[in-house]
Amino acid sequence: MHPSLRLANVHKPMIRFLGKRQWPSHPEPQHAHPFAPPELQQKFSEFVKKFQGGSTSSASSSAAKSKSSGGQVFEEFWQAPARFWKRELQEWEVDLVQSGGASRHG
Repeated sequence: MHPSLRLANVHKPMIRFLGKRQWPSHPEPQHAHPFAPPELQQKFSEFVKKFQGGSTSSASSSAAKSKSSGGQVFEEFWQAPARFWKRELQEWEVDLVQSGGASRHG
């Protein structure tokens, strides 16, 4: 075996990368998706303003607004009514899920 002959056929990949990767120092400004409907593109700045800030006082004030508007916001599951709590599944429910949703009544 001649190892020097094998070195002559070194695989050379066809893809070539130009330069080193350079990541931007700051993120680009948020914008609506280019294919979003025009009415959503126009209201996108309002949507972004609603979620900027991120302080707990703004979150609690938004929760208070939603409570006054009729909807309730729960921080933890035990604050919600018991019907929304997690519960143990019964054996027939487990069988139904494992069967892929097929009818139990053959």
